[in-house]
Amino acid sequence: MRNKSQATATMVRLLENARYEVLPTASIEATILDHVEPGTTLTVTASPSKGLEATLDLTERLTRHGYVAVPHLAARMIRDRAELTEICERLTGIGIERIFVPGGDADEPGAYPDALSLLEDLTELGRPFAHVGITGYPESHPTISDDLTIQSMWDKRRFATHVVSNLTFDPEVLATWVGRMRKRGITMPLLLGIPGPVERTKLLAMATKIGVGESTRFLAKHKGTFARLAAPGGFTGERFLEKVAPALAPPESLVEGLHVFTFNQVPATVEWRRTLLDRLSARV
Repeated sequence: MRNKSQATATMVRLLENARYEVLPTASIEATILDHVEPGTTLTVTASPSKGLEATLDLTERLTRHGYVAVPHLAARMIRDRAELTEICERLTGIGIERIFVPGGDADEPGAYPDALSLLEDLTELGRPFAHVGITGYPESHPTISDDLTIQSMWDKRRFATHVVSNLTFDPEVLATWVGRMRKRGITMPLLLGIPGPVERTKLLAMATKIGVGESTRFLAKHKGTFARLAAPGGFTGERFLEKVAPALAPPESLVEGLHVFTFNQVPATVEWRRTLLDRLSARV
């Protein structure tokens, strides 16, 4: 009974500290204004098909609306240090303190072939952002070995403040990965990446909006993820959280909250989190 109560308390803590990832489509701003409370943290993705300007523009508009906007600065999409300097000045000028730095999927990178090279330049530019997130891969990356992904987080630890995990649906895989991180001496706090509730038809529609090339790239890399998300009836993270909560409860796991991949299904995701949080809070 005590273990179950502790797991419930862990789920509540993670849900209370959740942020939403959105894609910069034409309609997403209005959707957010209708369904998400100001003050909520929203990360804004970047994709080669839309260009980084779409990310920066939505970040600015969400900030003006009172949200905590976190732009994805995909390293391979930034031309050189001059452009990076301009981006930093643009973002800090509106009070942005948080960014997320993935490597990105641009086929022909500029001066930054990976996230580490951009993080190094950010440091030389005086660390303009107080909070810098990097990607973690609980499951095997399509092109990088597991050992190298762990090593990559170790290499970035001097430049980043936290890790955001990519999607996984296996609680044991996640628990093992967190243990490997901590044994390796990677002590950055972790935000657990999970999907919100996604329906098959809406996911397919979102794949179309992302762009044909981007969608193909995503599906090629994440065939298993797509199959799980697109299963009839959709997917929610409740059962996954229940199974993984015991492993994330110890303080030494340093799992601080959730990074919820909405796939722009914002109303359903917000309602899912609110309902689940209310139900679990009543048990604590």
